[in-house]
This record gives sequence, C-alpha cells and structure tokens, in this order.
Amino acid sequence: MNQVTLKQDGMMICGGKSVETGPLMFLSYQAVLEESYTLRGFFRMFEHYPEFEKLNAFLPSYMAQYRSSPESGCLCDGFDGLELAKTVEMIGFPGKPRLEIYHSLYGVSGGEAVEIRSVPLENLLDMPVRLGRLRHIVFGDSVDVLAFDTVFSLFEFIDGILWELGFQGTLMACELRR
Repeated sequence: MNQVTLKQDGMMICGGKSVETGPLMFLSYQAVLEESYTLRGFFRMFEHYPEFEKLNAFLPSYMAQYRSSPESGCLCDGFDGLELAKTVEMIGFPGKPRLEIYHSLYGVSGGEAVEIRSVPLENLLDMPVRLGRLRHIVFGDSVDVLAFDTVFSLFEFIDGILWELGFQGTLMACELRR
C-alpha cells in the first residue's frame, strides 16, 4: 500500500516529496503520522489542502473552533494523548448476523481508554495523536477481544476523527446524525 506521511505543520509527504496539489488522490494511501503529530497538525492539514473540506459538512464549524482556540497549550490533564482505533464487530447471534466496521477516537491514560466527548476541542488540539490497533469483537464477546496491528487509509483517518469530533458539542452535527 502506498504511504502518505502527515506532518505536524499540516503538510503531506509522499515518496520524500511534499504534496503540493491534488490531495484527494491520496485518500486511499496508508496514513503515517510524524512522531510529533498532534490534533493541531490535523487541522493545519485542512488549511494546506482546502479540497478536504468537501469530505465533511461539519468541517467548517470545526475549523472555526480551531481558529478561535489559543495557538498553544491546548492540553487536557485527564490523559496522555489521543488514539484512533478501528473495530470490526460481528453482531447478531442468535439472529441475522452482520459485520460492522467503525473507528473510535479516545484519550489514553496509562494504557486505558478515556472518553473525550465532554472535553472541549480547544483542550485537545495539542494532544499527541497516534494510530491504534484493530479490535475484533465476535458476537458481542467484549471479554475475549482480539487485537491486531492494522493500517489506516488517509480517508479513514480523516473521517474517523471528524466523526468523533461531531460529538464534541457541535449540536447541529449530533442532531443530524440521529
């Protein structure tokens, strides 16, 4: 799978070169995060590549919150960083089985997941972001969850974070998703 590296300054690097135009063609590429990547870098990416704003109807409101936040020091004391994870869940036994695949963004403290929905966006911007593992849940058995290393496409990375941010107090986004 081709890779695109996301830099803290918002730029994308592919094959050792900065992506200057046509960022939409990289949506299927594997996203790799620069070691110092924070949520602020995620929003800087939209400033460099405004074409991405077409991916989510609520992105303009998130960008307004980002732009009105302080330029540094936007941290939350309740956890050490943010992690985006992927879950594959087999559901429906007994009954008609189905498979659901979804992404979750949460805080991490001491290796444990921490809910972030009540934390304002301005308290998350300078938190480190990392890509987590894939969790496989079979028929609701949350005790024996299997975990695997995985990759995230650039689209999964963008969509997964924006979906979770939709629950950060952007009431219009929450209402429309019901």
